Amino acid sequence: MPFAKITLLYRFCYNNCAVKITLLMVGSTDRKYLNEGIEDYQKRLIHYLPFEIRIIPDLKNSRNLSEDQQKEREGKAILDQVSSSDELVLLDVEGNEYSSPGLAGWIEKRMLSGTKQLIFVIGGAYGFSEAVYQRAGSKLSLSRLTFPHQLVRLLFVEQLYRAMTIIKGEPYHHA
Repeated sequence: MPFAKITLLYRFCYNNCAVKITLLMVGSTDRKYLNEGIEDYQKRLIHYLPFEIRIIPDLKNSRNLSEDQQKEREGKAILDQVSSSDELVLLDVEGNEYSSPGLAGWIEKRMLSGTKQLIFVIGGAYGFSEAVYQRAGSKLSLSRLTFPHQLVRLLFVEQLYRAMTIIKGEPYHHA
């Protein structure tokens, strides 16, 4: 397909059928420098598509709960934020890994397929409940390395911004 047609298709899709992307996170980000970075990329992303961040509050009295109980309660809170038509994507160490252009292509396919709401979820310290895994359509891994959950938030919004610039053919990404 010629580049001009792809550009027109992208403009049509952005204006008429843009997917809304939500980042759903368990617990707040308490590091100022991480919040500043997340806010910077959030501001950049809204120029490309509807984007929001939703935070599920930390569980109260979690010290009295087992790991499985925490996952179950967090899982219920996650599923309460998702409608039946939403595509749920878990950020999970066992998920599919992509290069930045590969992630851009994966997102673009969803944009062009008519997906209306794409919800990426960063779970709590112990991962996801079985119910959340069953509801999820996809799992995405940012790396085989282990990162703190709060840092993953910044890494993800940066990669999402990078994906948008790749889709638009902008010079942010240097391969």
